[in-house]
This record gives sequence, C-alpha cells and structure tokens, in this order.
Amino acid sequence: MSPDLLMLLVFGGAMLLGVPVAFALGLGGAAGIVVGLSPDMLATLGTNTYNSIAKYPLIAIPLFILTGLIFERAGVAASLVRFAQALIGPRHGGLGLVVVLVCLIMGGMSGSGPADAAAVAMVMLPSMTRAGYPKPFSAALIASASSTAILIPPSIALILYSIVVPGVDLRALFAAGLFPGLLAGMSLLLPVWWLAKRNGWEDPRQGERPDLKESFIKALPALFAPVLILGGLRSGLFTPTEAAVVAVTYGLIVGIFVYRQLSLKDVWGMLGEAGMVSGVVMIIISLAGIFAWAGTTLGTFTHLAESMLSLSDQGWVLMILIMVLVLLAGMLLDAISIYLIITPILIPLMQHFGWNPVWFGILLAMNIAVGQFTPPVAINLMVTTQIAGIRLERTFGWALFFMFTMLSALILVMLFPGIALWLPERLGYVVGPW
Repeated sequence: MSPDLLMLLVFGGAMLLGVPVAFALGLGGAAGIVVGLSPDMLATLGTNTYNSIAKYPLIAIPLFILTGLIFERAGVAASLVRFAQALIGPRHGGLGLVVVLVCLIMGGMSGSGPADAAAVAMVMLPSMTRAGYPKPFSAALIASASSTAILIPPSIALILYSIVVPGVDLRALFAAGLFPGLLAGMSLLLPVWWLAKRNGWEDPRQGERPDLKESFIKALPALFAPVLILGGLRSGLFTPTEAAVVAVTYGLIVGIFVYRQLSLKDVWGMLGEAGMVSGVVMIIISLAGIFAWAGTTLGTFTHLAESMLSLSDQGWVLMILIMVLVLLAGMLLDAISIYLIITPILIPLMQHFGWNPVWFGILLAMNIAVGQFTPPVAINLMVTTQIAGIRLERTFGWALFFMFTMLSALILVMLFPGIALWLPERLGYVVGPW
C-alpha cells in the first residue's frame, strides 16, 4: 500500500471510529511518515507541532474568541436589537429582518458564528415566539444569519486561511469578505419577509416601534466596535493581531463601564472559557501540522491535485466540484478542520488555474458558512436549538431552505469576482494572482 493511501485511510478510519479530528490528523500524518519516510522521522513530530502554532497572526484567534464571549454577554445584542427594531418598525417579517441586521453587525465584532448565534438567540427567540414565528424557523434563521460572521471582518476563519495559504494579505481578505458577507445576509431578507407575510407571522398592528434617537444612543457603543476595528486596520494604526487586542479592550470597557453587564468575576470566567476553546483550536492546528508536513513531503497533496486535474481540464468544472466537496465537508466538520485538511490539496489547483487566492478564500468561507447551519453537524443550529429547547431535526427543512438562498449569493460571487475584490483593490491591498 502506498504511503499516500495509507495516510488518508488511517485519517478517514480514525474519523469513522469517532477519534477527534485533531488526533485523527496526527495519526494519519504519523502513519504516512513511518511507511513513506522512516520511523526515525517521527522525531520531527515535536518540531512540526510547535512550528504549526508558533506564528504571530495566530495570536489573534484566542483574542477574537474572547472578544466574541465579551460582546455576547455584555448586553450588546439587546441594544442592537432595539435599534434595529426602531429602524425597521413593526411589519410582517420585521423581527426576522432584525435578526439578519443584528447578526451582520455582531459579525463585525466577534468573527465567530456560534458566539453570535448564542447572543442573538437569547434576545430574539422569546420575542419571535410571542409574535407567532415557529421555533424551528426562528432557530434556523438565527443560525443561518449568524454564519455570516465567518465572512464579515474580523473573521477567525480568514485568519486561518491567511496562515495556510502563503503570501495572502490578511487585510485584503478582511476587506474582500465584507461585501460577500453583506450579500449572504441580504439573500435571507426577501425569503424571510415573504414567508412571514404568507403565513401571517407578526401582526404589524400589535408591534411597537422603539424611539429611534434613544435606541441609537444606547446602541452607539456597540455600533462603534466594527468602525474601530476596521478603521484601525484601514488607517494602519494597528495590525490584524493588534486589532484583536483593541477589540478585547474595547469590549471590556463597554461591558463593564457602559452597559454594566459584566463584573470582574464574569471576566475571569470568560478568560477561562476562551482559554479552553482556544486550546481545542490550537491542538487541531498543531496536530494538523504533522498531517500537512507528511502530505507535503510525501507529495500526497500534489498527487491528489493531479488526480482532480485528470477529471477535467476545465477550471469551472473543477471549481464546481471543489465547492460541492467543501459544502459536504462543511456538513460534517468545523471550519478550522476544513481549512487545515482541504486547503493544502487545493493550493496546487489554485496555482494551476491562476485563481486569485483572495477571491478563492472568500468562496471557501462562504461555502463553510453554509455548512455551519446545514445538518447533520451544524454547530450554529446546535446552539440555537439548545436555547430554543427543540430537537435539531425539527429545523432541517428551514435550514435547507436558507442553505439554497445563501448558495445563490455564493454563485454570484463565483461568477462576479469583483464583488469580493473591488474593495481590497480600492484600498490598495495586494490581491493579485500567484
């Protein structure tokens, strides 16, 4: 048996047996090293795991995880919901439109879909239920809208992509994700309004409109967070990693002194929770380094890319196949695992066809965003259904409906790369091909 095949079989077999993704990656890489190179090369395991996480931009990941926790519990979502209700007013589908708008704004703070899903669901689910929305629909809508956090800068997923793909400017990725993220969110608006009107959800005569001026003033500290982060990046005042530090500091100030929802005890608890979540993420990244080093040294990724090229020499055919593959992977794996497993295989294909790496990274992120609320795994759905107190399978029909609407946004960005590339080009970031 070839080392390539053995490495992939060990990884796949471990996953089927229920071994955590991190350890399945490490076992697959170690098996490939033993058979394809030499048992003596196992001495490189420590170096590879260390080198995988000893990268300055990765500091931003635990910090943005902490940022998501802070804004989730600082009362930010409640102030944004009230402001959005003042903007939209009572109407059929009004609360659904509020959900999408708030999720887009929250995505500009945390970069984490599950964190946004938890924060928005806690605030919106009770009011949506009182307005007549079915809980499965509300849970699916919040899960799908919060998935846009993977696109709206700052995005943890895009940070990881910039690490895996050499030479990609993270600032360009952040800028490129803005319009596709807004497009993905807007793709949900019309279906939500139509469904609410068709089913008679949320009687406009029974709703009340909060005072616009008062709600805007209360939401201003929350609204300023994305401006601070993105404005600092654009002006060169701080790097993406430093932006994460600024986001944490600003979130603590807002939560403790402005909204007064956080205490020092809460902060200590969030530090521990962020540490545990970050530890899981870093373990995956470190052990994936073994898999990546073995696959690169053995030529496994090159061989897989050549096998895919043998299917067709048409770039668009392979692009569609890749998007289907990533969508299926998104139904089973988290975003971090997908980037670490699939991206090394796709780099040779990007180079062969001259695909713009920034544009391609946004396509991957949009696809993975859909996977965050598409069964069977659907991490965002797990969060919202748990808060709603319903079984996950009750949301499947609505989740698939929203999946198709967001895939339409993905197709538009695929057909018109300028949707993603226009803003980073205007800002002067490097977005050129290889």
